[in-house]
Amino acid sequence: MEALKQRILAEGKHLGHGILKVDSFLNHQVDPALMMACGEAFAQRFRGVNANKVLTAEISGIAPALATAYHLNIPLVFARKHKPITMPEEVFLTYTPSPTKGRIVELMISPEYIRPGDRVLIIDDFLASGATILGLARLAQTAGAEVVGVGALIEKVFEQGRDRLEAELGVPIESLARIARFEGDRIVFAD
Repeated sequence: MEALKQRILAEGKHLGHGILKVDSFLNHQVDPALMMACGEAFAQRFRGVNANKVLTAEISGIAPALATAYHLNIPLVFARKHKPITMPEEVFLTYTPSPTKGRIVELMISPEYIRPGDRVLIIDDFLASGATILGLARLAQTAGAEVVGVGALIEKVFEQGRDRLEAELGVPIESLARIARFEGDRIVFAD
């Protein structure tokens, strides 16, 4: 998606170790018009999978996932990283590494919102190693739901997460901007 790529080039910063800072439009401050355009692009690409829920991880995945859910006219469910008192005692829980936090994080969803028979489309901000997305898939599968597709705003191709997802999930995977590599401060797209 050209608008997303242009924003990455204009405002993205490679912080080293494969970390891309896109806080000015996605991870801290959110550009709603850009997110709505991204959501529309995902909705067009995934309309045929007949999802009835969009699933993401809090917090950075919420904006693109909400926009996608809006354009598909289906609910968004986001996996929590901390259990609020309003969540039932029994939850679906998994653990996944977080490269930006430098530690393992919990992801949990309430059994009230992902149920057996649901067709789940996972949307997240980044596809890197695939660990977070696989964690989300485990949650959906534990709930008895079927993962029917995966979308990521930005894919770091060099981390080979797509290969892992294809091998383990076997569903359509779409990325709106694919980064082949970083050359110092320079961002090089795969396509």
